[in-house]
Amino acid sequence: MATTVALSSSLKHHLALGVRIPQSPALCRRNGGRVSTFRSFPVAMATPLEVCVKASVTTPNKLGDCPFCQRVLLTMEEKHLPYDMKLVDLANKPEWFLQISPEGKVPVAKLDEKWVPDSDVIAQTLEEKYPDPPLATPPEKASVGSKIFSTFIGFLKSKDPSDGTEQALLNELSSFNDYIKENGPFINGEKVSAPDLSLAPKLYHLEIALGHYKKWSLPDTLPHTKSYMKTIFSMESFVKTRASPDDVIAGWRPKSAGVFFPQHMKYIIAVQRVSFSQLVNGLLLDERSQNSLPLLAF
Repeated sequence: MATTVALSSSLKHHLALGVRIPQSPALCRRNGGRVSTFRSFPVAMATPLEVCVKASVTTPNKLGDCPFCQRVLLTMEEKHLPYDMKLVDLANKPEWFLQISPEGKVPVAKLDEKWVPDSDVIAQTLEEKYPDPPLATPPEKASVGSKIFSTFIGFLKSKDPSDGTEQALLNELSSFNDYIKENGPFINGEKVSAPDLSLAPKLYHLEIALGHYKKWSLPDTLPHTKSYMKTIFSMESFVKTRASPDDVIAGWRPKSAGVFFPQHMKYIIAVQRVSFSQLVNGLLLDERSQNSLPLLAF
C-alpha cells in the first residue's frame, strides 16, 4: 500500500499555503510497500479524508488510470478538501483493503467513520457534507454527456468498421458539442460542476485510448467539444489527479484486444456478482469494469 497525503491544489492556491515536499527519498518514511509523503497543514485544517484509489501499473507509488477514482479526487480538489490517498494494487488486492471493500472496488472513501464505495455516492455525500463551493447542478443537466463513455467503449472494442459503433460515439459527441455551444463553457454554464468532474476523466481516457488503439481523434466538426476538453484538461486540479497516458493505454489494452480468459469466468461471476449474460456481452460499464483489469476483457 502507498499512502500520500494531498492538499487540494485550489486550496493551496487560494490560501497560499506552504507545502513541504521531501526532495530526497531519505525524507520519506518507507515501511514495506507503504510510502508516506509528509506535507504541512494549517493547525485549523480538518483531518484529511481517507480515499482508496487504483495504483499505477507502470510506475510505483503513482495514481492509476481509474476515471471513477479521478472523479472523486477532482471533487475533493474543487471543494478544497485535503485527502489521504491510499494506492491499491488491484491485481493483488491486500487483505486490509478487502476488509473495507469486500467487493474489491475502488474508489472507496472514509466519510463519518464509514467506508463508502461508488463514485456517485461519494460525490453526492461530499456535496451534502461540504456544500461550499457548490458543485451540484439542476437535475436536467446532471445526465449531459452521460452516454459518451459507453459508446466510447463500444467503439474501442469493435473489430467491424461498419457496425455503427463509431457513428454512435460521434452522435453522442455531436449532441454534447451542440449543448456546450449553447450552454458552455461548462455543463452548468460559467463554472465547473459535478457532471464535468464525472465526464472529464472519461473524455481523457477516450482521447488517449482511441488515439492509441484506433488512431482516431475528434473531428474538427466538434469544435466546442474539443475546446471543452482542452479547457478542463488544463485545470490545475485535473492535471494533479490525472493518470499517465501509459497507464490509460495499459488499462484499456485488454478491451481493445478483445481477449477473454475463460479460466477467470467462475471467479468473475462469483466475486464480481455479475450474470453470465452480462459477462459475455460486456455490459459492465460501472466501476467494476475498471477495477477487475484484465478479467473483464472482452
